[in-house]
Amino acid sequence: MNDTEFQRFADAAAHCQMSNAAFLAYAADKAVRDLNRTAAEIATEREIINELFAARRHLGRIHGLFNQVAKALNSGTDAPHLDTAAEAVGNAARRMEHAADALLAHRNDGAPA
Repeated sequence: MNDTEFQRFADAAAHCQMSNAAFLAYAADKAVRDLNRTAAEIATEREIINELFAARRHLGRIHGLFNQVAKALNSGTDAPHLDTAAEAVGNAARRMEHAADALLAHRNDGAPA
């Protein structure tokens, strides 16, 4: 737990007029009372993170392919659909960036990343 997370935790405990230990015990007890919900929240975030990392790997591969296209264009080869492909890749990169921002905002309780 970093300093910001600890401060958020301590502020929540104080808001509830509980000690840190009591608040932690209460939160843990609440989490174990509904394991399906707790597991779903953890799994959902983990799955989103896994998908973002997979998308990042794919964008890295696409970068390599665009380098090959640039090499071919420099040798005089024609690429009639290059603009459309580049636009699609740019759109995918922006969607990935927005998804990462949304995930970070969710983890920070809605605060911008």
